[in-house]
Amino acid sequence: MTVKHSFEPIVPGGATILVLGSMPGEASLDQQAYYAHPQNLFWKIPSTLPNAPALESYNDRLASLEHYQVALWDVLQQCEREGSLDSKIIKSSEKPNNIVELLEQTPSIQKICFNGQKAYQSFKKHLLKKNSEFFEQYELVTLPSTSPANASIPKDVKYEIWLREVWLCRNHDITIHEKILR
Repeated sequence: MTVKHSFEPIVPGGATILVLGSMPGEASLDQQAYYAHPQNLFWKIPSTLPNAPALESYNDRLASLEHYQVALWDVLQQCEREGSLDSKIIKSSEKPNNIVELLEQTPSIQKICFNGQKAYQSFKKHLLKKNSEFFEQYELVTLPSTSPANASIPKDVKYEIWLREVWLCRNHDITIHEKILR
């Protein structure tokens, strides 16, 4: 079994939302870039917004996080997994990142969004149960995974949910319905 390690967090100044994945997939690990699989919707969703910053390069994508006030990290610091699927993670091998410390150092964050069920399940197991009072101050939202492996939810539904919960939080003048029609 192969031990996988997550990346360092990306925390732009003024971030109000923290998006937590479970563990980067193989394409992301190979490229050392968050959400690097070409079919992952994570970067595609905000790129469809009117007046969205250019998201051509990975540096453009990271720079856009400041515009949207979004921080990125993964719940797991390391785990054993063959391939990219969350279902292949060996539960007994999971070691969490120190998300409590990150949040203590970033008081502007008010909302934590989980990119898929596995991210939330690992968060609940390793962090929420031990720090329930600490996390009461945050809005916790589990979102459908942007991974191409999560094909059970239609793309337009994923777009709508992610736009509402993450990408449009600072752009309230654009309704989700208007965005989907473009």
